[in-house]
Amino acid sequence: MTPTVRFPLMIAALLAVAACGGPAVSGPAATVPVPADAPTPPETIAAPAEETAMTCQADKGQWAIGQIADEALVAKVKADTTSESVRVIKPDMMVTMDYREDRVNLDVDADNRVTAVRCT
Repeated sequence: MTPTVRFPLMIAALLAVAACGGPAVSGPAATVPVPADAPTPPETIAAPAEETAMTCQADKGQWAIGQIADEALVAKVKADTTSESVRVIKPDMMVTMDYREDRVNLDVDADNRVTAVRCT
C-alpha cells in the first residue's frame, strides 16, 4: 500500500475509534444527565475486615521433637503453631536468613526426626 493511501485509511480508523468514545465531557463541572427511570446503583458493600495475621507459636509444636517429619506431622505442627507456612530444614541445608513471624521451622536430622521447632 502506498503512503498516500495508507494515511487516509489511518485517519479514518482514528476517527472511527474516537466516535466510539461516547459524548465528550469538558470542564470540571460537566455532568451527564441520568434518566429518571434509571435503576439505582446497588448499595456499597463494605470490604470484609482484614484477617488477623497468623503468628507462629513454637511452644505449641514442641511435642513433635523426636518424631519423624512426615506429611501428617508437618501439617499438624503448622496447625498447632498457628503458622501460615512450614519449612523443614535438613542437615547442611542452605536456607534464607529472613525472619517471618508466620512461619515455623522444623529442624530435622539425617533420619528425618525433628530436632527443633522454632519460629525464626
